[in-house]
Amino acid sequence: MSRFGAFLSLHSPDDQWDLVRRVETLGFDSVWCGDHVSFNLPLWESLTLLASYASITSRIRLGSAVYLLALRPAAVAAKVTATLDALSGGRLIFGVGVGGENPKEFEACGVPHRERGARVTEAIDVVRTLWRDTPATFKGRFTQFEGVSIDPKPVQKPGPPIWVGGRSDAALARAGRQGDGWVSYVVTPDRYRQSLDKIRAAAASVGRGLDGFVTAHLTFITVGRDYEGARSAWVARLSKRYAQDFGPLADKYGVIGTPEQCAARIAEFRAAGCAYFLLNAICDPPDEREQLELIAAEVLPRLRA
Repeated sequence: MSRFGAFLSLHSPDDQWDLVRRVETLGFDSVWCGDHVSFNLPLWESLTLLASYASITSRIRLGSAVYLLALRPAAVAAKVTATLDALSGGRLIFGVGVGGENPKEFEACGVPHRERGARVTEAIDVVRTLWRDTPATFKGRFTQFEGVSIDPKPVQKPGPPIWVGGRSDAALARAGRQGDGWVSYVVTPDRYRQSLDKIRAAAASVGRGLDGFVTAHLTFITVGRDYEGARSAWVARLSKRYAQDFGPLADKYGVIGTPEQCAARIAEFRAAGCAYFLLNAICDPPDEREQLELIAAEVLPRLRA
């Protein structure tokens, strides 16, 4: 059975909290945010934002898609996420990734851009070690410590699930070797299917089974009265977000159009092996609530039937 999360953009604090409460009542399984220290658009710090949701929601899971783990010391990330998991009653899904499209934020954080992949790979192991062990010891390239404890531990044992984001071969290998799940973005259903084969091969190469592994997709969706109107809104908003022209990408990568058209496109990803959709309503922020209401009322029932 497919699951559905809502990926929210930035709003004023009161509007942000009103929206996340509404997302919970609409029946979404989770709520998600992106992560950057510096970006083309204003963005709340992700784990602080998710922590603000913990006490105003009770059921919905809280996810990062994806946290740029290389930008922070791994032990600090372990501490913050352990706290967030505990304060939310064990609802954190820790999506992590490499990032890199904005080299200036690596410069600001004092992290060499070229080391980001190696840092994330090691940091995943550091975070899990600190979540699990008391005391913990680790000897790696970037992090070394002996007899260190981070307490309290996360509620989830041995820790929150770590979903690896990305679509490069390196990201797919990381997901297969280390991840509890994978989050793709801007791929076609065919590429999604091929990527899962690469993830399975990477897991097999280290003798790892993938029982319980979650296959997810960050889904850029715009629902409208017709395809062309939804398409123009999708292109305008994503082109502004990523400071590049998304026009040539719309027909290939978008989930765009009427509720029937959007549900049919999501079904193609489901057939390719995706089980969890992080639905990012691509629209101007004042219209986001209406989009999510429409998705919940008109798109999800078609997929749950």
